[in-house]
Amino acid sequence: MSGSGSPTPACCSSLTRRRLLLLYKTLRDDHGELHWWPGRTRFEIIAGAILTQNTGWRNVEKAITALRDHTWLRVDVMRTLPELKLAEAIRASGYFRQKARKLKAFLRYLDARHGGRLARMAHAHTDSLRADLLGIWEIGPETADSILLYAFNRPVFVVDAYTHRILHRHALHPGGGYEEVRCFLEENLPRRIGLYNDFHAQLVWVGHRFCRADPRCDSCPLACLLPKGGARPGSPARYRFGDPVPRRARRGHVLRRAGRTG
Repeated sequence: MSGSGSPTPACCSSLTRRRLLLLYKTLRDDHGELHWWPGRTRFEIIAGAILTQNTGWRNVEKAITALRDHTWLRVDVMRTLPELKLAEAIRASGYFRQKARKLKAFLRYLDARHGGRLARMAHAHTDSLRADLLGIWEIGPETADSILLYAFNRPVFVVDAYTHRILHRHALHPGGGYEEVRCFLEENLPRRIGLYNDFHAQLVWVGHRFCRADPRCDSCPLACLLPKGGARPGSPARYRFGDPVPRRARRGHVLRRAGRTG
C-alpha cells in the first residue's frame, strides 16, 4: 500500500536522514526495541488509539482491562452496547463520554463502509483509509495515523507533542504543524513499518522521561547529540557524523518500557 498523501517536506537531505537515524539508533542501543503497540487484537489497538487521547497510558490500560473483563473488546459486542454503559466502563481513561461516542462513531463507520469487518477495512488503500478515519467524529491526525501504523501496518509516521519538542531541541524541526512534520519524517527516513513503529515509541519514551517542558538533559541518552549551546535552529551538532556513537549515548540510563502519555 502506498503512504498517505503529503505536502512537500521542509527539507530533505542525506545529512538530515543520517541525523534522524542516529537519534533512533542511539535510543534503540540505549534500551532496546520497545515492541509497541501492546494490543492483543486489531480492534483492541484501535480502541486504545482512541482512548489514549489526552491521557496517560496507565489510564488507558485500566479502561482496556475493564472492557476485556466484560468481554466487550469485540466489534460485534461493542456495536450493540449502550453508549452510556460503554462510557462507564472506560471512565478511567478520562473524557469517557466523548470517547464512548468516538468508539461508537468508529463502529458506525466500520459498518457503513466495510460491512462491519476489520478484515475488509484492511484492504483499503492507505490514502483512502486515512481520509475516512479523519472524517470520523473527533478522530484527529495522531489517532488516525496510530490506527494506520499499529493496527493496519501502514508506513505512516505518527507525530505527537514529544516529536515536535525533540525535533525542535535537536534543530531538526522543519517548521509547520502535524502534516509538515509527518511528511518531513516520511521523506527523510527509510520507508519501513518497523522503523516507523519503534522510532515513534522511542520518541515517546525519551520525551516522557527526559525531554519534558523542563528538560532533564544531563541524564538523557540523546544529550550528546544536542546542538552546542542548546537547541537553536542551525546550530552545529556536537557529534560529527561518521564518528563512533559517544559512549554516553550507548549507556543504559533508565530501565525499559515506554508508557504512552497522550
